[in-house]
Amino acid sequence: MTTFVKTHLAQPISCQDDLVNYLLRNIRPPEQWGIGIEVEKLVVDTQTGEAADFSRVEALLQNLENAGNWQGQREAGRLIALMGEASSVTLEPGGQLELSGKLCNDLCCCQRDLSHHIQSIVGAGHPLGLSFLGLGVQPITPLQAIDWLPKPRYAIMREYMQRTGDRGQHMMKLSAGLQVNLDFCDEADCIDKFRTGQLLAPLFYALFANSPLMNGQPTGFLSTRGEIWARTDPDRSGLILGMFRPDAGLSTYVEYALDVPMYFIQREGSLVNLTHRRFSFRKFLSEGFEGHRPTLADWDLHLSTLFPEVRLRPQIELRSADSLPPHLAMAVAALAKGLLYDAEARYQVGRLLDPGDDAGRMELYRNSWRQGLRTPCGKHTLREVACEALVLAREALLRQGPGRCTGADESLFLDGMEEVAHSGFTLAERLLQVWKGSPEQRLEALLAHCGYPETVSSGDAEPLTII
Repeated sequence: MTTFVKTHLAQPISCQDDLVNYLLRNIRPPEQWGIGIEVEKLVVDTQTGEAADFSRVEALLQNLENAGNWQGQREAGRLIALMGEASSVTLEPGGQLELSGKLCNDLCCCQRDLSHHIQSIVGAGHPLGLSFLGLGVQPITPLQAIDWLPKPRYAIMREYMQRTGDRGQHMMKLSAGLQVNLDFCDEADCIDKFRTGQLLAPLFYALFANSPLMNGQPTGFLSTRGEIWARTDPDRSGLILGMFRPDAGLSTYVEYALDVPMYFIQREGSLVNLTHRRFSFRKFLSEGFEGHRPTLADWDLHLSTLFPEVRLRPQIELRSADSLPPHLAMAVAALAKGLLYDAEARYQVGRLLDPGDDAGRMELYRNSWRQGLRTPCGKHTLREVACEALVLAREALLRQGPGRCTGADESLFLDGMEEVAHSGFTLAERLLQVWKGSPEQRLEALLAHCGYPETVSSGDAEPLTII
């Protein structure tokens, strides 16, 4: 999650109103709205493309810590994360590296943050023989051959996920996504943006589909990551259909979260495992657990274990995009900012993407990671919707103004996806087209497709050189 300060988490929870009020703590007027990005990438051996083992990923973090500006976080003596003044670098369960960027006023700020991050990891990873892929699923290394991050949280989750679906551990160890965090000014604004974000989930899966491979072979999906999430845990992933009801509010989201089984709570620096029973936060609120009573810290932790396409933490987080090649990563943030920070654009998204009933919404959603931009959407396809959505986002970004992007138009970050949308030929299909030949040829094609270079360009704009 994009880094921002949370206070008063030790406060006991007395009633459900406290849970709703927690989600309203960070409301901001429109002139103060920011944007944050979370960019996950796969860490691989440069020579083979296989997932790097944890010891090498830990050495990467150590190199970054030694370079300064980061404070290492350790568990059981192992380096597992780096904290900065306004951002963090963390590891997913299979060693995927994530930048949780600072909350920025504009997209240029996000780009600078990402560019500095790329420069630092490429520089620190090169002597270790490590490369980085902007791809939604590890394409070569089998699940069982990937190390688990030695973190108690993940040990609890991996055991639980064996009981909730057949792809939970694949999600944890193989997948990589790109999330966008957005603000809201009041409850009505939050709900409108939340609904719009859910309507956009199929478009994001289709337009940003970039994970067609697993175990070295095509999977039959353009976003295999989408299929993995759909088979992870129905209690805590997917669309929250109740949020489409006309009377939905923040209490609707709270009611959903209250009934999701808990993973754990934290007491005296250790996790208390709650997964041996279906123990919901609702039950914890009414009965406590072994003498423990719920606090806002428990609620905040629980919210971090919910994985719907859109979630509140308490910012609005969009979670549907696959990890992308670095020169296209900002397109996800630009599309989200353009469409969600503009009331007219949100209305048009509803016109384009809402079939009007839950069955239609679910059909569009489930087809999106299979068929990509060919997915039927009413009388059109998601390719046609994507083309119109990009126009809407450009117009909205122009209305919003350039922020502090001196002399720049934020819509430039959409440039790289224009050709994808108009062609209807996704990144996933482009990778499949070149996935042939010897292992060495496939690796060369993979690195050309989504490897992290030392400079990052923004679509068709001039390259943004890392400084």
